[in-house]
Amino acid sequence: MKTMPLLINLGKAITLIAWLMMAYNLVMPFEGKVAIILNILFGITCMMHCFQVAIFHMLFKSLLPLTKQDYLQVFIFGIFSLLAYRQRVMTTAS
Repeated sequence: MKTMPLLINLGKAITLIAWLMMAYNLVMPFEGKVAIILNILFGITCMMHCFQVAIFHMLFKSLLPLTKQDYLQVFIFGIFSLLAYRQRVMTTAS
């Protein structure tokens, strides 16, 4: 099970790079259709991560004391944060 935290951190790093690319594209658009595609991906990513924050709230509000930072982490890193919180709940339960 030691590979799971490594994969979660790797996924978080890749997700952060994707967010930075999409944010950079909003400030300094890339040329051609790449800018349009990144803008569409940015919108889809925001919607999906908002959905994941809602799932996070419904699943973990009774299991863990949640802060604004927890919600922000789930919004930024998505499923990788959900997996990390899931592991945290599983270790405290056992």
